[in-house]
Amino acid sequence: MDRRLVAEFDNTVDDVLARWRGQRGPDRLFYGASAIGDHGLLWILLAAARGLRGRRHWRAAVRAAIGVGLESLIVNIGIKSLFRRRRPLLVDGFIHPLRLRTPRTSSFPSGHATSAFTAATLLSEGDPLGPLYFAAAAVVATSRIYVKIHHASDVIVGVGVGLVLGQIGRRLMPLESSSSQKG
Repeated sequence: MDRRLVAEFDNTVDDVLARWRGQRGPDRLFYGASAIGDHGLLWILLAAARGLRGRRHWRAAVRAAIGVGLESLIVNIGIKSLFRRRRPLLVDGFIHPLRLRTPRTSSFPSGHATSAFTAATLLSEGDPLGPLYFAAAAVVATSRIYVKIHHASDVIVGVGVGLVLGQIGRRLMPLESSSSQKG
């Protein structure tokens, strides 16, 4: 892939989000989403909430918690160690208007995006709340570009990796058939 095209894409997305930065509502939304996405916290909370909805939801909740843990190992210890991409705030000298933890690992790919879309894929199966999981995942993933912790291309690849890992998780740990989920 041509690095110039990737940089142009990243800059274009950053320019669009720059129009929103510094505004109270978007800052609170995206900084909050970024913070609650740290260490998969949001996904563990949503998995727990799904598990509390009844026996038929318990397996999906456990699968999502396991999936997020395995995703973190694969991405943070495996994939990120292969790349040394600098985070945009380090390149641009960006100062955060709100408190935010800045990771020390490679920017590529976005762990928040992989975690979000792995969890959304696993939690959404058989759940009418599925679109909400993906909406939350999209906000968390976008937040990482907004707060300049990741380049847009880091997030796009993270979304793809998360979707693939979620599908693998669905195959390795399928939910029971709908006839056995009554109750």
